[in-house]
Amino acid sequence: MNDLVEVRPGVYHDSVTLMRVSRALTQRPEVAVAVVAMATELNIGLARDLGFAVPPATPGDLLVAVRAASPAELEDAAAELERQLAARTPVSDARGEAAPPRTTRSAARGFEANLVLVSVPGEHAFAEALDAVEAGLSVMIFSDNVPVEQEILLKDRARAKGVLVMGPDCGTAVVGGAGLGFANVLRPGPVGVVAASGTGAQQVTSLLDLAGVGVSHVLGVGGRDLSAEVGGRSAMQALRALDEDPATELIVLISKPPAPEVARAVRDLDLATPVVHALLGPGEDDLTTAAEKVLRALGREVPEWPSWPAPAHRAAGTRRALRGLYSGGTLCAEAALLAGEGEFTDFGDDSYTRGRAHPMIDPALRLEALRGVASGVVLMDVVLGHGADPDPSSWLAPAVRDATARGVDVVVAVVGTDGDPQGLRAQAARLNEAGAAVFTSNAAAARHARLLAGG
Repeated sequence: MNDLVEVRPGVYHDSVTLMRVSRALTQRPEVAVAVVAMATELNIGLARDLGFAVPPATPGDLLVAVRAASPAELEDAAAELERQLAARTPVSDARGEAAPPRTTRSAARGFEANLVLVSVPGEHAFAEALDAVEAGLSVMIFSDNVPVEQEILLKDRARAKGVLVMGPDCGTAVVGGAGLGFANVLRPGPVGVVAASGTGAQQVTSLLDLAGVGVSHVLGVGGRDLSAEVGGRSAMQALRALDEDPATELIVLISKPPAPEVARAVRDLDLATPVVHALLGPGEDDLTTAAEKVLRALGREVPEWPSWPAPAHRAAGTRRALRGLYSGGTLCAEAALLAGEGEFTDFGDDSYTRGRAHPMIDPALRLEALRGVASGVVLMDVVLGHGADPDPSSWLAPAVRDATARGVDVVVAVVGTDGDPQGLRAQAARLNEAGAAVFTSNAAAARHARLLAGG
């Protein structure tokens, strides 16, 4: 084997870009392994564990480590690396500047903006977000692994400055029609959303879009916002902001299971705009039921949510193991509540995303888990939209076909809209052709999986 190892000082690309470059290289038959990442301690350790001799580097450097069978193949891989990086290098902006601003504050001075998106490793997110807040800007913190103490400080400071902190771990937002993070293509409309859940917001808004109803804004507040520690700080701000928005006729509040005292506090807010609550927990509405309540409140008909059935392997009267392999935390929590039993894993949890891309982008861990299921029922989600995998069925359909050949029943909840770039119905059809039962409602998928497992 032949190795190429380089440290390129001061060369930066975001983690999603570098993950896609690494994947493009590893998919080449002559490449045994490729690590193209910022030279953080974690990434250097990963490369060294793979046997690469990595020279000293700093987190601001780009690390390249590629292994191929022969010198000629390594040279070809190196040429492909340069082509991939060049295709993803930003060009000068409209003002002719060759380099972007280096700090949030300098960017705020140079652009007419009122919102900053922070997507850096969690240990660096606080400084950038605080810089935005102190500059009088609202901030969406896409980053996870941010300590809760820092989240509370940021949100208290934001309230004092009259701006909003969305996050940390805010995966989805739509502000003024612009989708941020993982965002479905949604039509404009009268529904405002406040969500302590990215995939929960995507499920509800995608169902509304399938029913012909659009949104005004989707304000994510981070998965911990309705916890006892954070106390709904951003959720209450966001609810009041949408209450004052003339384009918003109805608000939906979405959350993973909240702290009871925080749930009571947000329910007791005095707002002029009606609110539908989708606060997951025992005895509470599931996300599909909440979307249907919104439609009825607006005087709209509730459609039959699209689904694609598949033959089942279960013999009558048998009980089988149920395994949930999820990329969305709220979708995973909802499925576990509705299934009542089984083993459910949220591969989007912080413990799985440290040092790697989110599972909506990088399918490796979920594919490995699916291959390890020998029998029973597997329940999964596939979330579409901007920011997500451009063609998830290309990797999942072969794995589904293999699983069903082993006698495993696979049920997939596809969350998306007809406007999403992946093509909702095309993705669903490919997964269905591979043997999966496919639903656009995660709640319906969970109930179907429970039945297949004999529940």
